[in-house]
Amino acid sequence: MSEFFGSVWWLIVSLGLLVTFHEFGHYWVARRCGVRVLRFSVGFGRPLWKRLGRDGTEYVVAALPLGGYVKMLDEREVEVPPDQRGEAFNRKPVGQRIAIVAAGPLANLLLCVALLWAMFLVGKPDSLPEVGRAEGIAAEAGFQPGDRILAVGERQIRTLTEAGIALATAAIDREPTPVRVRTVGGGERVRILPLDRPGLALDEERPFSSLGLVPAWPPVVAEVAPGSAADGRLRPGDRILALNGLPVHTWDQLAPMLQALAGADRPLTVLVERDGRRVSLPVSPRRVETERGPAWQLGVLAAAPEANALLRHGPLAAIPAALSETWRMTRDVTGMLWRMVTGQASLKNISGPITIARVANGSASLGPAWFLNFLAILSLSLCIMNLLPIPILDGGHLLYYLIELVKGSPVGERVLMAGQYIGLVLLAGLMGLAFYNDILRLGS
Repeated sequence: MSEFFGSVWWLIVSLGLLVTFHEFGHYWVARRCGVRVLRFSVGFGRPLWKRLGRDGTEYVVAALPLGGYVKMLDEREVEVPPDQRGEAFNRKPVGQRIAIVAAGPLANLLLCVALLWAMFLVGKPDSLPEVGRAEGIAAEAGFQPGDRILAVGERQIRTLTEAGIALATAAIDREPTPVRVRTVGGGERVRILPLDRPGLALDEERPFSSLGLVPAWPPVVAEVAPGSAADGRLRPGDRILALNGLPVHTWDQLAPMLQALAGADRPLTVLVERDGRRVSLPVSPRRVETERGPAWQLGVLAAAPEANALLRHGPLAAIPAALSETWRMTRDVTGMLWRMVTGQASLKNISGPITIARVANGSASLGPAWFLNFLAILSLSLCIMNLLPIPILDGGHLLYYLIELVKGSPVGERVLMAGQYIGLVLLAGLMGLAFYNDILRLGS
């Protein structure tokens, strides 16, 4: 399946699942409160499939899978016969209306917990947060090759992914950040990253590289450039064990060792592990021009980091782990939203359907646990975004009902109409910004 069609497919699967759960939350609580539901739609636009249920609800799957809705009987929208007014949404007590509106985001929150429980049950493979090389500000802070990151600030770190998220947040906050590490010798040290330094250029989307931290990637060949020194010698999947008898433990060691050992008419002996066997190969590196000047190269690209950390729990232990992870993710998402509102974080962090589709496809290609994790993050984001106090979103409706609770009467029609227009403008602006960011990412 091509990347384009794969991205489209996984976008439809992801949004279809999350929207269905969201709308089912509204539907289920509305039915429990005695409200007549006229239509349950997954997607917008022209119906692709529809069926009238025994309960009188029309179930629809529509052409545009970027949302959905539950249409309830409401006197503000249609003429309601006197004998059905007791089933109208607007006739229900404000407490029931609050419950119906809040049920959609709550369904996404519960789905997030369930997805994370399944992820821990399956087991999510990741990489250990080990440092391969430190340069720039990380080297100044004392980071050494082989350091394993244990905590960033107060946040405990188990994997390379968690380290990336924590360091990205620290890069946004621009405060001195303590990083607790376990050294190669087994001792623990605290390195202080001076992220408040004036003029320090940090890329919150690429925290490791902008901080000068290079993860410890294994010396495994992913690709051999045609016509290069390694062409016909090394193969994808080869693990480089030694150069001229000197052991190679991480990919980051390879370049400096090449510069030290290579020379004109001086072939190197490269020891590799291939299909469980050790093979010794003579290779003559070539001197090529790079952005940093001339350098000796073999012509090979590194494979992705090893999946040497597995987040897995049994059925019972996965429950508190899923709840804890949901809480951590909630703090991350709400914290990022607040940083964007206050201007600390770039609005480039807002993503639209194109980026979501690409990430969905990439997560699915990494395996079921990664896709479950992606769905959990997306479900939680849908929950939080819908709770924002923006008219036309669930949070906007909840705000109206809370005002009604305080003042003892519903919000006036003029206020509702003005809120609808403001909400549409805000939502259109957010969607436009999201699409703009998506297009910029396509070109990067």
